[in-house]
Amino acid sequence: MLGKAFAPDQDLVTSNDLEAMTAFRQSVEAMIPALRRYARALARDADIADDLVQDTLVRALRSERLFLGGDVRSWLYTILTNLNKNRRRSLARRPQFMPLLDNNPDASGTEAEGRDIARALATLVEEQRSVLLLVMLEGLSYREVADIQGVPIGTVMSRLARARAHVKASLEGERTALRRVK
Repeated sequence: MLGKAFAPDQDLVTSNDLEAMTAFRQSVEAMIPALRRYARALARDADIADDLVQDTLVRALRSERLFLGGDVRSWLYTILTNLNKNRRRSLARRPQFMPLLDNNPDASGTEAEGRDIARALATLVEEQRSVLLLVMLEGLSYREVADIQGVPIGTVMSRLARARAHVKASLEGERTALRRVK
């Protein structure tokens, strides 16, 4: 008799669980374009970025019950950032081959500027590049980036300042060199 008395409550819990799962999955799905953008900027390779996003989504959906609430966006960025760190660690153990950069002087100004920025970003330390991308590209707050990276907010601010200064110096250095040639 007691078991039957609790049956409607169990159906209610199941219904609430389904609604929560649906809301969670919709939140995750809505983040896919932002995750892809961040991953492509981090990895600088579309195929690797897509793999990172896929692995992030798989881990998030498998760990759905472990999600304690809060900001899904920060949680997903944290997963992606950690997966990228793991990927870079494994790459450090293997020899790397760098692709040749296209130095075509006939390229349009926008393409050339894009390549200059990509080169400047490529020379940043991973931690600085990640902070710069999360703040500038994804529009996250310093607090959110600090939570994602697992560092104090002051560290985020100093990494961002160093990244900006490095990119600026790199771009000005390239432009200065071009002016001297002419």
